[in-house]
Amino acid sequence: MAAFEEMGVLPEIAKAVEDMEWMLPTDVQAEAIPLILGGGDVLMAAETGSGKTGAFCLPILQIVWETLKDIESGKGRKSTQVQQSLNWGLSLFDRGKALAITPDGLRCQSREQREWHGCRANKGVHGNGKFFYEAIVTDEGLCRVGWSTSQASLDLGTDKFGYGFGGTGKKSNAKQFDDYGEPFGMHDVIGCLLDLTIGEIRYLKNGTDLGRAFTLNEQQKSQTFFPAVVLKNAEMSFNFGAQPFKHPPPSGYIAVSAAPKDLIKLNPVNCSQGQTSEGNGKPTSNAPQAIIIEPSRELAEQTFQQLQKFKVNLKDPKVKELLVIGGVNIKEQISILNSGVDIVVGTPGRLEDLVQSGYLSLTHCRFFVLDEADGLLKQGYSEMIDRLYNQMPKITSDGNRLQMIVCSATLHDFDVKKMAGRLMHFPTWVDLKGEDAVPDTVHHVVVMVDPQKDKLWQNLRCHIQTDGVHSRDDVRPGNNTAETLSEAIKILKGEYCVRAIKELKMDRALLFCRTKLDCDNLERYLKQMGGSQFSCVCLHGDRKPAERKSNLEKFKKQEVKFLICTDVAARGLDITGLPFMINITLPDEKSNYVHRIGRVGRAERMGLAISLVSSVPEKVWYHGEWCPSRGRNCTNTRLTTEGGCCVWYNEPRYLGEIEEHLNVTIQQIEPDIKVPMNEFDGKVIYGQKNLNTGSGYQGHTQQMAPSVNELATLESKAQLTYLKRHTKVC
Repeated sequence: MAAFEEMGVLPEIAKAVEDMEWMLPTDVQAEAIPLILGGGDVLMAAETGSGKTGAFCLPILQIVWETLKDIESGKGRKSTQVQQSLNWGLSLFDRGKALAITPDGLRCQSREQREWHGCRANKGVHGNGKFFYEAIVTDEGLCRVGWSTSQASLDLGTDKFGYGFGGTGKKSNAKQFDDYGEPFGMHDVIGCLLDLTIGEIRYLKNGTDLGRAFTLNEQQKSQTFFPAVVLKNAEMSFNFGAQPFKHPPPSGYIAVSAAPKDLIKLNPVNCSQGQTSEGNGKPTSNAPQAIIIEPSRELAEQTFQQLQKFKVNLKDPKVKELLVIGGVNIKEQISILNSGVDIVVGTPGRLEDLVQSGYLSLTHCRFFVLDEADGLLKQGYSEMIDRLYNQMPKITSDGNRLQMIVCSATLHDFDVKKMAGRLMHFPTWVDLKGEDAVPDTVHHVVVMVDPQKDKLWQNLRCHIQTDGVHSRDDVRPGNNTAETLSEAIKILKGEYCVRAIKELKMDRALLFCRTKLDCDNLERYLKQMGGSQFSCVCLHGDRKPAERKSNLEKFKKQEVKFLICTDVAARGLDITGLPFMINITLPDEKSNYVHRIGRVGRAERMGLAISLVSSVPEKVWYHGEWCPSRGRNCTNTRLTTEGGCCVWYNEPRYLGEIEEHLNVTIQQIEPDIKVPMNEFDGKVIYGQKNLNTGSGYQGHTQQMAPSVNELATLESKAQLTYLKRHTKVC
């Protein structure tokens, strides 16, 4: 508990962690928690089972709770928003999704290079009078400043309600861009003048009057006008009159901040979104402070449960969390959102559905977390992540910067690095994993499956149902074609899986298959074997959410012995003490090998991973344009190069890539699957911590014994020599 408190974690949260028997923070927690509490963006990668979930959940939960506490006591958002209502500044709410604004509302920035993002001030003027404010270009980029009504688009000057002057020397209104004055750029000071008495808008550049830009008719003059700006990869600062102007306005004009109270109106967007009707500064109920995205339902549920455990001692106020996943009645999720939510954990599809339909607001988001980011990107969610990020304010209404936290199997993944460079703000890398490696707690071996040597498949009367790839091929025993050997591989792998279970007396294991169809076939075959020895459940995307949740719980509670799953379904699962896993087929991505076998050997417990590797090519279903379900209800067994849905899978090549990636040679064992324990450690019990407390050092001690004896003899001689000399001197 003390160790977590020393990092700045609240005692209430540290107590909850202690109750979960976390005595000390893991390495990744010790690195990441202080960084997140300090307000920085963090990229983290560590070994599987290293506590990454706690590394971001603990500090986020703490900051969210402290923010709620500040709101209750009258600090935080309230003070910022009261300041917004008193002082002139750019609105923290009436702005584009990629426009950042400083808490005082006097500087704005957009780093979006392809789109324009704009903003209006938190107040406007109406009635009669002459008003003035200054805008200064503080960084290179494209800018347009001026005046707009509340009806105008934030892209100033592109409709009839906005009047802008751009750095290219153009004035704009109703999409009409005409030459005006002269271009402006870095360090130039633009004075924006509004005369509602005669109906005129004009501009100054560094004190020089550029002449009339727009004439307002009687109807237009009756509107309320707000200072406005739109930027593309640029930055500007503003002076509404609180400070002396660099170039005073012409006679008769006054600073907008000096306008009489009866001529000032608050920005309606600032009022409706920035404050509740009670005026206490609390965000709207459906606007959480943190969004955490997970690649699967199971991982989202796992993170959600961790948050619930961590917050058990946090009271007054209570932090409200919501799990947003598909397969659950969306009306229930909307109802909870409307009642108030502080942290949302969810999967990409349902999250975006709620955002796009307006039920989930991102206006107060303080944390944006991508867990297993490499998995999210591989599933094709890059554009969705960008869309959500662009809707989040880069500086929140209480003056804090949006923090982004990315967890990934490896920070060296090209797509992850590209995304981090695009979205994150000078992130700190917490890379405790480095190059992919297999933990010392995991023993991993390969069993070669060779149908040309092992003829068992030719005589089996009952075997696993195969995937139907060769349903139209002649694959009778004795026919030594590539298709026959491929079908034989599918049969033999089913037999080898059963053999491994029996030989190693497996009472708990994770079984990885390539496709959902393969999972279903293996589940059916193990159940046919009968008895509790082969009890199993499936976990993949085609199973209904309730069934997936139930199956995972059954496996965790050890009501069944085997969990059969695909890569996607098992990503990030934390199952303590799992002793065995079997790769029925190697993954085609080498990084996924480490991810898979990392399901065992967690929390310092020993684990054994077995990979069944075909010695000959195997024809398999391929996830492509024509076959999104990888063989389910599909009969097109031609190769993808011929317009079909299949490819030839070359496992020896994938094995070579994995070994090269890990810089190891994975030990091969015989098809009888007798693992030579002496090769690893004869006292290992898989699923438990290493019980061998001395044998690992026995050989080392024996080798060092002669040197130790020699050192002892030399030390004795040295002491005797000293005593003799000392005696002589006396």
